[in-house]
Amino acid sequence: MSRLGNKPVALPAGVDVSCQGGTIKVKGPKGEMTLPLKGSISVKVDGQAKVAQVVRSSNARQERAYHGLFRSLLAGMVTGVTQGYSKELQIVGTGYRAAMEGSVLVLNVGLSNPVRFQVPKGLNVTCPSQTQIIIAGVDKQLVGAFAAEVRLTHPPDPYHGKGLRYRDEVVRKLTGKTFGSTAT
Repeated sequence: MSRLGNKPVALPAGVDVSCQGGTIKVKGPKGEMTLPLKGSISVKVDGQAKVAQVVRSSNARQERAYHGLFRSLLAGMVTGVTQGYSKELQIVGTGYRAAMEGSVLVLNVGLSNPVRFQVPKGLNVTCPSQTQIIIAGVDKQLVGAFAAEVRLTHPPDPYHGKGLRYRDEVVRKLTGKTFGSTAT
């Protein structure tokens, strides 16, 4: 029995959840999200208690796995449409900088040409300073995937510490080769 799948999802004020035709639709103050369901999973919404319950019709192994998965995804969707998700990247390095040109993120990170990223629909990308990028949106998967894609242009270097890193990421610096003189 799935303990996580049986736990109800609390619905804050202003959030509407509906399940029609095998699709979950969640509306909130920050936006709207949809998710197709698999198997015989459905969602019951209790308007009085302000909770949503994910229900499965069979006890098959795959259905039990989907039960916990879709409950977790539903909870993430509710959090996304109420609070939103964000990732913050920092740029470390002399001359490294970022800027927004319309809906295009432009990075100058020590390569011969600037790297340009088209911001996906549904994301809000800002650069409060030249060395800071904030990626925000309602979809946790989209925010994380775009942040990872941007970070891959120049991951943090363990020897010098230069590159793009998440705000709370700790980069352990490695010692380089040292040359000692053994002349007497």
